[in-house]
Amino acid sequence: MTARNISLFWEWGRKIILRRDSPILVPLYTSNLHHEVELGVVIGKGGTAIPQAAAMEHVAGYALCLDMTARDIQDECKSKGLPWTLAKAFNTSCPVSEFIPKERIPDPGSVNLWLKVNDQLRQSGCTSQMIFSIPYLISYISDFITLEEGDLILTGTPKGVSAVQEHDELQAGIEDVVTMSFRVDRQDK
Repeated sequence: MTARNISLFWEWGRKIILRRDSPILVPLYTSNLHHEVELGVVIGKGGTAIPQAAAMEHVAGYALCLDMTARDIQDECKSKGLPWTLAKAFNTSCPVSEFIPKERIPDPGSVNLWLKVNDQLRQSGCTSQMIFSIPYLISYISDFITLEEGDLILTGTPKGVSAVQEHDELQAGIEDVVTMSFRVDRQDK
């Protein structure tokens, strides 16, 4: 993966992907915004129908991600059989750390993630507890969607998902690798 492609990764979806220390903006249409800390997998080599045995050859590195979810909107969409777009893909819905080269996380299947809200630990878990492994996710997704260099896959979240409020301070981390902080603000009318 070249430096140019890494910067393209950050520019893609820049209204959704939020750089560290920027505010998370609660959309006007939700009153129940939840945090979900996740390991993000950055694809370094694209492909289609990637076998699980070769999946890790397609990984360039990782990122720490927050998958912010408008839970009330998600529940409403689920009940009506609608897509979850408004619940998952609003401006600032995916705070992301800096790119973490693959070498810094030699075993992504054993990474400790944590998230605090106002200095209180809300989520803490290890990627070894994930329902689906990273090779499985890469293989499964690539059966339906061609993966391209710079794509970002979020892998799942530990227990402890909960609501955040305006003015909350969120801190998240991958143990011994990276930390990031965000403040929650309300979107202007």
